[in-house]
Amino acid sequence: MQPYSAALLSALLLLSASLHASHPGAEEFAARLAEEQGLEPAEVLDVLTGAQYQQAIIDAITRPAEAKPWHEYQKIFIRDTRINGGVEFWRANRDLIERVADEFGVAPEFILAIVGVETNYGSNTGSYRVLDALVTLGFYYPRRGEFFSRELAEFFRLSREEQLPLTEVRGSYAGAMGIGQFIPSSYRAYAVDFDGSGARDLWRSLPDALGSVANYLKVHGWLPGQPTVLPVNAVPDDLEIDFPIRPGHTLGELADLGIAFEAGDLAADTPATLIELEGEDGPLWWVGLNNFYVITRYNRSPLYAMAVTDLAAAIADRASDPALTAP
Repeated sequence: MQPYSAALLSALLLLSASLHASHPGAEEFAARLAEEQGLEPAEVLDVLTGAQYQQAIIDAITRPAEAKPWHEYQKIFIRDTRINGGVEFWRANRDLIERVADEFGVAPEFILAIVGVETNYGSNTGSYRVLDALVTLGFYYPRRGEFFSRELAEFFRLSREEQLPLTEVRGSYAGAMGIGQFIPSSYRAYAVDFDGSGARDLWRSLPDALGSVANYLKVHGWLPGQPTVLPVNAVPDDLEIDFPIRPGHTLGELADLGIAFEAGDLAADTPATLIELEGEDGPLWWVGLNNFYVITRYNRSPLYAMAVTDLAAAIADRASDPALTAP
């Protein structure tokens, strides 16, 4: 066997060093976890060294579905397969879903719509290692690096609290996990042990997963029995107010601005805002209420909240059809 040449040996050493190099900012991150969580920096760095940068994750987060116009985004979720899937999921788990709805005061169809949009009722909970996703976004995506670095720190805490193997857990490209797609901080803050097992398992325990979704909405201010939006019949052509997603007006004030809608039995002082989305033939409007805003705490996009609203209505409507719900 011929000995390695000096040039080849140098190249191999450089390759080995690059493969085991820390991710940018890893040392500072390890020092922070040592201070905040009492972890050994070397142990943190050892975990981070095993994390792989994934260009596909960067690609995914820079072209999210929520960047589409509403008339395209809507078609992803408001389709027969997703609606019928929700009806069948409801039928198969009726007692559990209604028990969760009663416990947390959230209508069953909205619990179903959340998991329907997030993971197609648990059929797709994500294929990326959560560690890879959070390291990639925390260290290589400056636009939101601070946020994902915090989530990575929360993931270290969560792994110890719930006995989750750091290097094995899989989820979305953004590090969201389980049937309801909770990021680590939300998992720690809002997940519930609804089956009484002593652990919060958002993958294998349907009671925990559905209970956690309902609890998230309840904690963020869900109002039982209230709608999410009201259809708008007309908006003045000269209306130039910038309406935030959080209701900052009242129904009475919107009516005074010339916005035409049917409020039903809702009081004039009900907090409200105006939602505008891009339709195929121009803008579409709805009056957004408190529960619409609550859904945006799950995902900030108004497109997401409208998809959940529409899917919930479609599931509830189709579930009332005896031909679909009969055993």
